Amino acid sequence: MAIYSELIRLSEKAKKDKNLREALLNSSNDKDPMKSFCDVCLQNGFEIYLGELFAYGEDMNDSKLRSVNGGGVNAIEGWNDAFSQIIKELEEMD
Repeated sequence: MAIYSELIRLSEKAKKDKNLREALLNSSNDKDPMKSFCDVCLQNGFEIYLGELFAYGEDMNDSKLRSVNGGGVNAIEGWNDAFSQIIKELEEMD
């Protein structure tokens, strides 16, 4: 998945670039945080689009449910929230 490699690249750059990391973290306080986050990504050369970010979270959630051999028929709240997980990772970089 292309977004996965972009998120890895973003994470690696954010570890080294405090300004980028702060801009990404500040996006979470915006009226539309996921869109703002994607805008910061695009402005910094990372092809991370809103629809892809949302779909990435859904795909991760679906994969987790498939991995339990039919035992995980109900999604666990928050598992599909890739955006919050990314923000948490960025917060822990400080």
